[in-house]
Amino acid sequence: MTGSRRGPGLLERLEAGPVICAEGYVFELERRGYLQAGPFVPEVVLDHPEQVTALHKDFVHAGSDVVEALTYYAHREKLRAVGKDGLLEDLNRQALSLAREVADDTETLLAGNICNTNIYDPADAITLQQTRAMFDEQVGWAAEAGADFVIGETFRYAGEAMSALDAIRRAGLPAVITLAVGRQPETREGWTIPDACRRLADAGADVVGLNCIRGPATMLPLLAGITNSVDVPVAALPVPYRTDPEHPTFQSLREPEAVPLPDGKPFPTALDPFTCNRYEIAVFTRSAAAAGVRYLGLCCGAGPHHVRSMAEALDRQPPASRYSEDMSKHAFFGTDPVLSSHNRAYSEQL
Repeated sequence: MTGSRRGPGLLERLEAGPVICAEGYVFELERRGYLQAGPFVPEVVLDHPEQVTALHKDFVHAGSDVVEALTYYAHREKLRAVGKDGLLEDLNRQALSLAREVADDTETLLAGNICNTNIYDPADAITLQQTRAMFDEQVGWAAEAGADFVIGETFRYAGEAMSALDAIRRAGLPAVITLAVGRQPETREGWTIPDACRRLADAGADVVGLNCIRGPATMLPLLAGITNSVDVPVAALPVPYRTDPEHPTFQSLREPEAVPLPDGKPFPTALDPFTCNRYEIAVFTRSAAAAGVRYLGLCCGAGPHHVRSMAEALDRQPPASRYSEDMSKHAFFGTDPVLSSHNRAYSEQL
């Protein structure tokens, strides 16, 4: 069933060139008023499925090769925390169905998704069993839905990533496994990032790399170490925020002169002043590709315009490129001779 309706599979596409995977559903749907910040549980899948479908279509229109089912934080632990345990299976199956419909219509890849459980504790055997059980049930639903591959993402513990990988491999699906790197460039066990990615690749991950938490400027320096350590394609999906060496994660960003903020920090609902523009995303894309990255995307905070910029930086022209800017036609800043000269002269006053 895998890939039968959607053309070449993930590995074939990676052989042919870079693959773009648009993420960022959670933050974008929160901005639109359909998902609650804090819990970040994607109840929108059931409450407003049309919004999820529309965003899937927007991301593909902008250049994504992948439609990722919105099952991030749709696991048993998160739903239990918000008192919605009974929605677990319906939410996952609905998310996969919505994504599959768009993937089939656009001949893009359908990706299932599992993520950090927030209960995994390497010192507690019970949590290891619970984590594995959550992965197994979500991967099982993805396999039944005909997913082309499964993304396991945002793992701070490499051991949790290994557990996710094992669940995906046992289901017979390709696995994209990405780690989330905090202020220190290591996993919570203390493994270096290249070592952790090498171990994941050796254990059978088809793609390894990084996602979330770090912006382009603080993720980019970590990528060459990964590409030099593994023989599988490498993934890079930063958050589109202007992190820096002093503030390497979007949780650590601070805006001292800002109006009073919840908890005194911009994360997660006042990050707007730190948002990367589309040209910064293009620079990151070209730099990451030059470092050997082949699976590219963006995580929390990304919008379709960021995805389009990423596609265009790879010399692609997705449908959305029809509407890329052409300032030569602007009434005041344009250069086209048909424009009124008195308006162009007035541009200095704007």
